[in-house]
Amino acid sequence: MTFRENANIGSGRARRAGGGGKVAAGGGLGALLVALVVMLLGGDPGQVLGSQEEAAPQAQNVDLAECRTGADANADVDCRMKATMVSLEDYWTAVLPDADPTTAILFSGSVQTQCGSASSAVGPFYCPLDRRIYLDTGFFDQLEGQLGADGGSFSQMYVLAHEYGHHVQNWTGALQYSQQDPRGPESGAVRVELQADCFAGAWAGNATRTEDDEGNPLLQELTREDVESAMSAASAVGDDSIQERVQGQVTPHTWSHGSSEQRMGWFMRGYESGDANRCDTLNAASVDDYEG
Repeated sequence: MTFRENANIGSGRARRAGGGGKVAAGGGLGALLVALVVMLLGGDPGQVLGSQEEAAPQAQNVDLAECRTGADANADVDCRMKATMVSLEDYWTAVLPDADPTTAILFSGSVQTQCGSASSAVGPFYCPLDRRIYLDTGFFDQLEGQLGADGGSFSQMYVLAHEYGHHVQNWTGALQYSQQDPRGPESGAVRVELQADCFAGAWAGNATRTEDDEGNPLLQELTREDVESAMSAASAVGDDSIQERVQGQVTPHTWSHGSSEQRMGWFMRGYESGDANRCDTLNAASVDDYEG
């Protein structure tokens, strides 16, 4: 997906955490995948955060002032995240006008949050205590090189849209079901994650109609390649895909995010309907009912 070059992205609620940080010892692919099994893309951060070694104190967050236009977003990943936040906020403000928007904090190495300290090994996550999204954009290299996504820009935007979906769930109260019922193929955790995928799809189905502060369209029309890019990311982070890579077998009773097929299916349900109201995974008879 390409941003219109003259789109104004200055209002995007994205900040970069100042200062560096020591990445936890024992990182790399093994640590990343173990963390992904626990909480990739917004699971319960309390299970992982604070367990990393020597996370450095976070300096004051700084505006991405250099990110001004859609052309900047097309050229730079930080600016792309800022621009995506403009689009997500425009969409969700229209759907849920009473819900406050969230902010994305981009960091490198480690970060301090109200949910605890975290290193990059935990992957992207949403902290419900401070109501912020945290993302080390280096994760996108892992998503492509080690987990098998295609590396397209829309796969990156899907990740952020999924996390914004958790913010919506925090506002509606749905996020609590992830903690109350954290494991199993039909668990509350899986249903919460699949709803966030569906929410990401609903945004994607409306993204080309989102506007900047001046009322101008933010994005060009989605292509088949854009949708396939998002699907490749959703497939890469399915519980079955990760378990096969880590342990060589699939154990559904430990699932917390859903299978690759389910994640793709719920994303497409949201995308094809363009309606977040079609994303009620919590009351679905089965998490396999994404075609209903």
